[in-house]
Amino acid sequence: MRYEIRHETRFTYARPVSFARCNLRLKPILWSGQTLIDHSLSVEPGGHFSLARADASLANVTRLVISQPVTELSIVSTATIDVDRALPMPLPSDPDLATVAALARSNRSVLAVSPTNYLFPSPMIALDPGIADWCAQSLHPARNSLEAAIELARRIQDEFTFDPDATKTETPPAEAFAQRGGVCQDFAQIMISGLRSAGLPAAYVSGYIRTIPPPGEERLVGADATHAWVLLWCGPDRGWIGVDPTNGIWMAGDHIVTAIGRDYSEVAPIDGIFLGSGAQTMTVGVDVAPIHYHHYGA
Repeated sequence: MRYEIRHETRFTYARPVSFARCNLRLKPILWSGQTLIDHSLSVEPGGHFSLARADASLANVTRLVISQPVTELSIVSTATIDVDRALPMPLPSDPDLATVAALARSNRSVLAVSPTNYLFPSPMIALDPGIADWCAQSLHPARNSLEAAIELARRIQDEFTFDPDATKTETPPAEAFAQRGGVCQDFAQIMISGLRSAGLPAAYVSGYIRTIPPPGEERLVGADATHAWVLLWCGPDRGWIGVDPTNGIWMAGDHIVTAIGRDYSEVAPIDGIFLGSGAQTMTVGVDVAPIHYHHYGA
């Protein structure tokens, strides 16, 4: 499937902002199952873009500097991307969770994609006893790693309520878990906390999910904004497998990976500093439109 993505973030300030410096993580990364065809960034009323190094995460980071006073700021990212990602299926040959944990602990790679980077607590994802106990019901060490991952994702989908008013960006996983509600960021971080508590390498994914469902299928939750889900490392042969606890599904052809990190703080689409006073409002609009299917072979 080829997708066209348009992601607009609009800031409105009650008083002019004299200076802004932002990190943008809006350009999808190179990742298995997807090929970026084209990407562009634009800002109104104007600004200066420069490339920045991605710290501790798999992300394309662009620095934006606004030096003139503004009361409104619009940042638009557009991309065309091909996604050809098979639906993961558990296999008898998959390692069990105990093996995955042992292999991750013994891994010596220093690359950003190394599973050892995702074994431990991170700034926004602590290890919580309540989350650990609840997730452990699906994470017996002898279980097939893929079977355990999708069961846990589906339990989160079943038992938690999608409620955009229940949490904020900075809400810790333990709080969202206690009220059994939140958004995709909360559900991903709860699942990651539980996986890491079991000694398993789990990463946070920021990206998109298709806006328009195939005929006869329900619209996926999270399609109006950036989406978040989980990667679980399932050994060197299977590698990183994506699961979406908001929708209780695998990461496959409906998902587009923008950035990967230990938690939201490393892959936020936009962060930075603004010098000024007064209230600020932010609105985000995302459209992920499928263009056409690709057919390979007979």
